[in-house]
Amino acid sequence: MIRAARVRVPSGLPGWIFVPAALGGLFVVLPLFAMLASVDWSRFFQLVTSESSLAALELSLRTAALSTVLCVLLGVPMAAVLSRSSFRGLHVLRSLVLLPLVLPPVVGGIALLYTFGRKGLIGQHLEVAGIHIAFTTTAVVLAQTFVALPFLVVSLEGSLRTAGSRYEHAAATLGASPTTVFRRVTLPLVLPGLVSGAVLSFARALGEFGATLTFAGSLQGVTRTLPLEIYLQRETDADAAVALSLVLVVVAVLIVVGSRGWASRAAL
Repeated sequence: MIRAARVRVPSGLPGWIFVPAALGGLFVVLPLFAMLASVDWSRFFQLVTSESSLAALELSLRTAALSTVLCVLLGVPMAAVLSRSSFRGLHVLRSLVLLPLVLPPVVGGIALLYTFGRKGLIGQHLEVAGIHIAFTTTAVVLAQTFVALPFLVVSLEGSLRTAGSRYEHAAATLGASPTTVFRRVTLPLVLPGLVSGAVLSFARALGEFGATLTFAGSLQGVTRTLPLEIYLQRETDADAAVALSLVLVVVAVLIVVGSRGWASRAAL
């Protein structure tokens, strides 16, 4: 019996490049293993099922889901305009849209506070109508949306540019209206990119800390999300902080891995 020769397919990359790539992978993975090794497994379920922990987890999942919906509703049109339009100031507009990616989160929280706070640019008018946003659950959703929106815009804009516009032009030539083209051609064409962007936005919203603390505060059951609960537990019970951190990592990994698998199937 003749065994088939094992063919080694060259990667086309220089050999040395795998060394810094491996170091980068270790830099990301090793801290996670260190945290995993530090978990007090004898008290793990007791720590993660306390009243404050469950309330923080439930609030985080709920607000992150709402902020992701907002990101989709606002980010899809923004990505379409940035990728399909051409006008003076487009590069400036793109820079402003992506600004939350590089701003310190606490700066974003202060900006939101001076916009929607009691004496803010918009908040002072809302106060007259009896609408209070700062230091409420709504403030949590707005803070998460502010920091997560650019992730969806960047991901979807890249997908739109990669897909090109030839199918859209063909549909328009056949008489389809711009709205029909966008709904029946553009969105299905970039659906995997939209899913990836939405997942990135959800994961970013789930881990938001600085803007939430500054704009929404830390009221248990109202604005204290899981990252805030981890921060407070770190001061009093390090074991609880590590256990809750592991829960947040597991939730994020499951969401990202599951969505990437769905996006891969949708692309086929």
